[in-house]
Amino acid sequence: MKKIDHLIIGRRTIKIEANGLKKLATSIGNEFNEVCNQLLRTKGKIITLGIGKSGHIAKKVSATLSSTGSPSNFINAAEALHGDIGGINHSDKVLIFSHSGQSKEILELLPYLKSLGCEVFSITGSKDSIIAKSSIINLDTGISEEACPLDLAPTTSTTASLALGDAIAVALLEAKKFKADDFAKSHPGGKLGKRLILKVEDIMKKGKELPIVLPTDSLAKTLIEISSKGLGVALIIEKSNLKGIFTDGDLRRALNTKTDALEVPIAKLMSKKAKTIMHSSLATDAINLMQQNQIYSLVVLDQKNKPKGLIRMHDLIEAGLI
Repeated sequence: MKKIDHLIIGRRTIKIEANGLKKLATSIGNEFNEVCNQLLRTKGKIITLGIGKSGHIAKKVSATLSSTGSPSNFINAAEALHGDIGGINHSDKVLIFSHSGQSKEILELLPYLKSLGCEVFSITGSKDSIIAKSSIINLDTGISEEACPLDLAPTTSTTASLALGDAIAVALLEAKKFKADDFAKSHPGGKLGKRLILKVEDIMKKGKELPIVLPTDSLAKTLIEISSKGLGVALIIEKSNLKGIFTDGDLRRALNTKTDALEVPIAKLMSKKAKTIMHSSLATDAINLMQQNQIYSLVVLDQKNKPKGLIRMHDLIEAGLI
């Protein structure tokens, strides 16, 4: 059997799809503006509709729309014929994905959508298709060559449909002035969402968890406090004011320079210039500050610059931010 060079096939496939996208970027015109303007005025949801491979693309685009500030639901055309059509309201706008523009299941849905009063838009591979002509506005991908050598499996055409759907989502995102904070609200469970919304005060150690000693306490007493709290450092606080911090680095220096170190007041051994961060700062700011200073913990201050807590690199890792 002749050996096949998969790399050559892979590169050819990507080049064909890339050429299709390059052509699409120059062929779309003012109808794209019109579709986006219409979708911006949606009072309900943007319903993406499709079946088969185009259905998979429609589902992905719906997810992208929803996560970027444009509420959307995907409905499979076949399932719609058996009850799911009830999920469409007259205030919704429908965006159909169909490369052929002749999908039987979608054609059967068109009369119902018309009777419901929904505005219908479409992304097809043929502007002369029934679905294209039944739409208020049609976006034509203009794909003439699939990457599949048999010209059967949807490849370039689905890539083009996906690109158009993403282009619509991004255009709406910018028009709505959608910000990172807005994005985080729709991604609360993922790492990205956490990085955008989780604050220092949400994960810091506080209250009875904190290892706190007075400036006059001995190193021996400080070590007992550190051991009992298990955070690896001690905060030196007097009358609610931060005087310093004692870390393992301070301990090594003390043992190397003091013969009677255990009885020395901690005020003489501590680091007076402790690195701090405000409680309302993003947890990602704590990561950056620790990395910049090559340290593993920060003292957290409240709005009055009083010590309120402690945040460690370990806490940030446990929170799933690193």
